[in-house]
Amino acid sequence: MEEKKDGFFERFFGISKNGSTMKIEVLAGVTTFITIAYILILNPQILADPYVIMGDAAMAGKISNGVFIGTCIGAFIGTILCALYAKVPFTQAPGMGLNAFFAYTVVLGMGYSYNEALVIVFISGIFFIVITAVGLREAIIRSIPDAVKLAITPGIGLFITIIGLKNAGLVVSNPSTLISMVDFAQWRSEDGNMALVCGALVALVGLVVIGVLHAKHVKGSILLGIVAATIVGIPLGVTKLSAFDMNIGAKFADFFEVSFMKMDFGGMFSGKNPIDTFFTVLMLVISFSLVNMFDSIGTLMGAAKQSGMIDKDGEIIHMKEALMSDAISTAAGAMVGTSTVTTVVESSAGIAAGGRTGMTSLVTALLFLGSIIFAPIVGIVPGAATAPALIFVGILMLGNIKDVDFSDMTNALPAFCTIVFMPFTYSIANGVAVGLIMYCLIKLFTGKIKDVRVLTAIISIVFVLRYAFMTLG
Repeated sequence: MEEKKDGFFERFFGISKNGSTMKIEVLAGVTTFITIAYILILNPQILADPYVIMGDAAMAGKISNGVFIGTCIGAFIGTILCALYAKVPFTQAPGMGLNAFFAYTVVLGMGYSYNEALVIVFISGIFFIVITAVGLREAIIRSIPDAVKLAITPGIGLFITIIGLKNAGLVVSNPSTLISMVDFAQWRSEDGNMALVCGALVALVGLVVIGVLHAKHVKGSILLGIVAATIVGIPLGVTKLSAFDMNIGAKFADFFEVSFMKMDFGGMFSGKNPIDTFFTVLMLVISFSLVNMFDSIGTLMGAAKQSGMIDKDGEIIHMKEALMSDAISTAAGAMVGTSTVTTVVESSAGIAAGGRTGMTSLVTALLFLGSIIFAPIVGIVPGAATAPALIFVGILMLGNIKDVDFSDMTNALPAFCTIVFMPFTYSIANGVAVGLIMYCLIKLFTGKIKDVRVLTAIISIVFVLRYAFMTLG
């Protein structure tokens, strides 16, 4: 009789065995989705932003449409793998920081096209699949010193923050001081840039709303903040309702034209110095992979402890399957036109709501897929409304700086370089590279060379050769 009462999902996921119920699992999946849904708005804007900056609005529009659909599909693939293969309550989506690296370092900074950058994401995904399958992942993670490892997240936080401040118009260029704050008193001048001021005000409103809602533990605070800022932007002329377009067919046309299976291997490797290309791609793949690995491991560890998914040996249950899901979704994400798909920290929202099995992820995955119908709404959200989300995510990521050991200068200096080189050189890769190089040098000259693992030294040498013989682009 008991066997008949148990439905397919109960038997497949072991819901009651894990101390949960179907109702709790469904609500947890919805909670996670509401918490992470902001990425559906933010990711298309970030990946299209380089083309906006370069003045190619037509291409930016196509990429934004393609990336929105790619984000929905990529997140669906990663999360459904977590549900059905790993059977864990984790969610995957394009990672914040990794998408900024894709857009502002690889495309805008180094001059690669959107489609060429997808090649690098794809290669890093394949690399991640291989090292996860053969067990090299553990060796690589162990080889990276804690001084650099723990500094990556706060460094990305500062990097995302400066991007958000710039997109909000709160921070502007200044020939004398490099940067300065926007002049809010421009309204007093006839030739003042009121569009810039209004955009900055909209961003501030959004940031306050997100902060207040988060402090009151309201689920989906970031998404609600974006919505509030978008609404405030209507009377100020920041939100353009004319951008609303119900033609979903055209958006799918853009997806198939610029995003779906549009990795440009030929453009990446043809007509260039093969040695330069090799070192550049190698550096970028290492950077993407390191950030992805540490981001995933940190998220999985935190979420697993929160959900009690730790075995008697202190290992995460279904760890290898979860990491393999992450790796496969990274490669699959590149195929559908989005930046690196990874396990997101917002998974903890669903776990806090009681999610304990893959059923939670299944619900979230289906909501990602269904979100494609909201494509017309995304087009009206201005950059000033998504900027506070970037700034706020930066705040959350910067909080991890408390884990960095600043009492030992041989650890403090590499950590500091990792953190500050990311925002001040506009590159996550530079932060990781300089941090590793500085770690090896300071350990060498202070007689602590035994602290440096062989793989750490090899990676650092690769970065040194890259800087010595190749222009930064």
